[in-house]
This record gives sequence, C-alpha cells and structure tokens, in this order.
Amino acid sequence: MRLRVGRGILPWLFLTPLLVMILIAWVGPLILTVYLGFTDLSYRNFLAFIENFFTSKVHYTISNFQRILGLKDPKIAEVIRTTVIYVSGTLAINAFFSLLLSIAIAYFLRNEIASMILRVTWLLPRVTPGVIYALMWVWFVDPRYGMMNTLLSAVGVPKSWLPQSWILYTPYSRILMIMINGYVGASFGMIIYTAAIKSIPPDLINAALVDGASDFQVARRIIVPLLKWPMLFVTAWQTLSLLASYEYILMVWGGGRATSDAYGVASESGVLVWSLYSYGKAFAEKLYGYASALSMILVVIGLALIILYFKVFGFRRMMEPSKVEV
Repeated sequence: MRLRVGRGILPWLFLTPLLVMILIAWVGPLILTVYLGFTDLSYRNFLAFIENFFTSKVHYTISNFQRILGLKDPKIAEVIRTTVIYVSGTLAINAFFSLLLSIAIAYFLRNEIASMILRVTWLLPRVTPGVIYALMWVWFVDPRYGMMNTLLSAVGVPKSWLPQSWILYTPYSRILMIMINGYVGASFGMIIYTAAIKSIPPDLINAALVDGASDFQVARRIIVPLLKWPMLFVTAWQTLSLLASYEYILMVWGGGRATSDAYGVASESGVLVWSLYSYGKAFAEKLYGYASALSMILVVIGLALIILYFKVFGFRRMMEPSKVEV
C-alpha cells in the first residue's frame, strides 16, 4: 500500500517546481491581465487603484473593449491590417519556407558536411544578440552605405523601383519587417523539420526508391505526410510567437529615435503591430487597463487560430490509435 502511494505521489513531487513556475509566470499574469482589462487603470489613478486592489471601490468597465471592437481608437484599424500582413507574411517563411528548406537540406543534399554548414548558417541569427541582428539589418538596407539596393541593382532591378529608405516608406518597410522576422524565425522551423526528417526510417525511403519513385515523389508522398505533427507544432508555435513579438520592430523602427510618438517611427512607417501597440499603451502612455484589454483580445485571437489549425491538420485523426495490429 505504501509503495502504491509513493508511486502516486512521486511524479507530482517532480512536477511541483514546474507547476509552481507555471502558476507564477503564466496563470498569475493571465488572471491579472483579465482583471486589469476591465478597469480604467492608468498613471493618473495608479496609487488609488493599488490601495483598493481587488475591492468594490475599483471602477470596473467594458469601455476598453468597446473602444477596441468598435474601432473608436483611431489607430486600431491600421494596427489590425498591419498585424495581419506581418503574421501571415512572416508565417509563410517561418512555417512553410522553412519546410521546403529543411527537405532540401536534410534529404536532397546528400553531402552531410555541406548540409551541416547550411544549417549552422541559418542558425546564426538565432544565436546573435537581438540588438546586433537589428543593427545589421539597419546597415544592410541603408541607401548610402548598405548592400540591399546595390544587390538589387546588380540583379537588374531598376533604380527607380528602389526606395530612398526601406525603413520609412510603405510598402518597403513592411517587406523589410517580414524579412527581418522571417530570416531569424525560419531557423526554428528548420530545426524541428530537419530532426523529424532525419528520424524517418530509411527503409521507407529506400523501398520507395527501389519501386521507382523519384526524389520529388518521395518528398511529396512520404516525407511531407509524415511531418504533419511537426507542421502543426511549428505553425501553431510561430503564430502565437508572431502575435506576441515586436522586439525587432521596436529595435529597428522605435529604438532611440527622436520623435514624440511612443512607437518611434513604427506608426508612420506602417509597421505598428498589435503587440507593439499594446506595449506602447502600457509602458509609454501608461494606460494599463487599455493595454491589458488589447492583450486579452490578442490571446483570444491566438486561441481561435490554434483551434482552426487543429481542424485544418486533422488533430483528432492524428490522435487516433494506430490501426496496424502488432
């Protein structure tokens, strides 16, 4: 009896540090965000709010959500449009281009040394400090000293098509925003996909090749169908990550620029995404209740997209036990 009790408690003892960390770092902030989203907390009533925290004296309101969902905020429509462009464009690189890149590197490229060099090259932005990575892009697209316009001119792009500034002018700024986040984000998908491709039993591929299948048929009929779980994971993870990420946008378009705008030149350049807008409302304009409401809506959107991905990838079918009898 004691042995059974010990076996029942032991796993929970090992999980306790993780559960405590989840409560402190995730559940607690989530509850606080929901709570603040229904208040009018700002720098003007901050001290009074702290004194009456979680009491009936706090002014509860749904005006934050009415202002957002009713598009009464003059910037919210542009923020929504920019966020859709940012998430969809970058996700196409992070989840799907990285899949093609992984198949090319892990399967079509037979030289293992060359494959390893290419994988390490794509991982360099991931291990590079974010500020250095952002500064390298600022230099790269500089019209006077950078190489972007020079390289595009060298491949035949007319100079009249090249912008005077990739950072300031739309749609070039949005293209740059997607490139910056896509290049560093593709490495994550590449790691997951490459590991999954390498774990496919060689007998499956060899049997297909013996039966006369080409490499492209193997990639399409064997490799891609076996990557549904990694594709679901990478797509869902990258979507949530992109919805919440703004650091590279802030470093390139917002950091250290002389402007009265809380978001640097991100708003004028057309790269003000939802998460950066929420960040600015909280830490620049000190509108904590409104920023919390923005964050809540972003969480709901993320959960809705995850449910959609489960439907698209056939999550229930993937969870069914194998019909092959052993």
